[in-house]
Amino acid sequence: MPNFTTSDGLSLFYTDEGEGLPLLCLAGLTRDHHDFDYLVPHLSDVRLIRLDYRGRGQSEWGPHETYTIPVEARDAVELLDHLGLEQAAILGTSRGGLIAMMLAATAKPRISGVALNDIGPEIADEGMEVIRGYLGRNPTWTSYAEAAEARPGVMAGFEDVPPERWDAEVRKHYREGPDGLSIRYDPLLRDAVLNSGAQPMPDLWPLFDALKGLPLCALRGANSNLLSEATFAEMQERRPDMIAATIPGRGHVPFLDEPEALTALGRWLDMLRAE
Repeated sequence: MPNFTTSDGLSLFYTDEGEGLPLLCLAGLTRDHHDFDYLVPHLSDVRLIRLDYRGRGQSEWGPHETYTIPVEARDAVELLDHLGLEQAAILGTSRGGLIAMMLAATAKPRISGVALNDIGPEIADEGMEVIRGYLGRNPTWTSYAEAAEARPGVMAGFEDVPPERWDAEVRKHYREGPDGLSIRYDPLLRDAVLNSGAQPMPDLWPLFDALKGLPLCALRGANSNLLSEATFAEMQERRPDMIAATIPGRGHVPFLDEPEALTALGRWLDMLRAE
């Protein structure tokens, strides 16, 4: 399996498949490369690179103090170095979008474009409260079947999701064992996030503004509790050239295989290929 070693000595897992435009996919806070499984069948002429952050998925765990956006952004650049890539487009889901904005501010020459999946420079308190509630804790469900059955009531804002999709989701997020389900990431990620939350939230708009000049796409779940309508509107006002799409029947985060998401991402990829 492909791994590379970071400058501080951690072994991180990644996948690298296909040929064409280099596209680095960065997952949500507690998630891994499987975040993009539903999108993969719809991509062509793309070299798809997916990274498991430190402490998540199949990557090695490290000191929880390093589970930060600046360090994870450094890891992403070191992966590009490892692959010999001078530049890549970035598709960032939630946490991954924050990392993409950080890279725009600190390593812009390494980025050819950015797509943000249900994330912006202002994070709604309602969504953060939900994240704090489950972060770093094993669920109370005892089996995949039980978790999948409960999922519609847990995932606020999601409509018309077939049972087989919820089954696939819980299998991505948890391990099933004799003692029930367990999370697939370092529980100390909770400490890292809560410790950062004890500090005043920095103004992230300068990071969004750092995307200036890059082909930009942004998706928002119509029922998202993390990316508000007001923030999404402000993003469009600041970047009128941004490809923007609202995904109906979705909360945080869209699955990326919805027709509206595929159309927007297709336009963005076409723009990148034309550069």
